[in-house]
Amino acid sequence: MYTSLQSLCLRVSAAAVTFMIAPPAWAQLFGPTPAIGGVSDVRQKIIDIIKKILTFMALIAVVFIVIAGIRLVISQGEEAEKDKAKKTILFVIIGLVVILLAQGLVDFIATQLAA
Repeated sequence: MYTSLQSLCLRVSAAAVTFMIAPPAWAQLFGPTPAIGGVSDVRQKIIDIIKKILTFMALIAVVFIVIAGIRLVISQGEEAEKDKAKKTILFVIIGLVVILLAQGLVDFIATQLAA
C-alpha cells in the first residue's frame, strides 16, 4: 500500500513538472507564440493566490511556535509537557522551512513561465 502510494505520488509529480516545462519547449519548436491576451493574467492570478496561501501558512506556523513556547513556559518542569512543546517547535520549524522552500520554488517557476 505504502509503495503504491509513493509510486502514484511520484508519477503525479513527474506529470505536473512535465506539463509545466513542456509548453515553452513546444513553443520554441513552432516559432513565436501569438499574444492571445488572457493566459498570462490567469497564470499571474494563480501565482498570486499560491503566494498568499504560502504567506498565510507561514503566519500560522509562527503562531504555532508562539503557542508551543507558551506551553513550554507553563509546563512547570513536567518532562512530558516539555517534550511535547519541544517537538511541536521542532516540527513547526521544519514546516516553516518547507513553506519557505515552496515560496522559492513558486518564484522560480513563475520567472521561468514568464520568460
